[in-house]
Amino acid sequence: QVQLVESGGGSVQAGGSLRLSCAASELTFGTSTMGWFRQAPGKERQFVTAITWSDGSAYFADSVKGRFTIIGDKAKNTVYLQMNNLKPEETAVYYCAASPVLGQAMSPSVYEYWGQGTQVTVAS
Repeated sequence: QVQLVESGGGSVQAGGSLRLSCAASELTFGTSTMGWFRQAPGKERQFVTAITWSDGSAYFADSVKGRFTIIGDKAKNTVYLQMNNLKPEETAVYYCAASPVLGQAMSPSVYEYWGQGTQVTVAS
């Protein structure tokens, strides 16, 4: 059973930056793609970004393109989410997830493993 542990959440002013980390207990077929989702109170879980380990392909939700970066470090089994120019509406619990799907895995339903989530609060 793969375990994912997130860290790095917190509070920041609008326009600020945060970096989230997600450490996987192991990299397997089931973690071929690792992604980040977020969920605000009363809203559905929303895709943010994902990266495929095999070739480093990364893809992003339109709302975060140009502001968020995802980096994978195989040596540490860790994926990082760098978030710049954060907006108040991006306040949410951010979840790391892993999927065996290669390619644009943007639906939560294709992810098999989930972290516990980390709170990100952006103050206006």
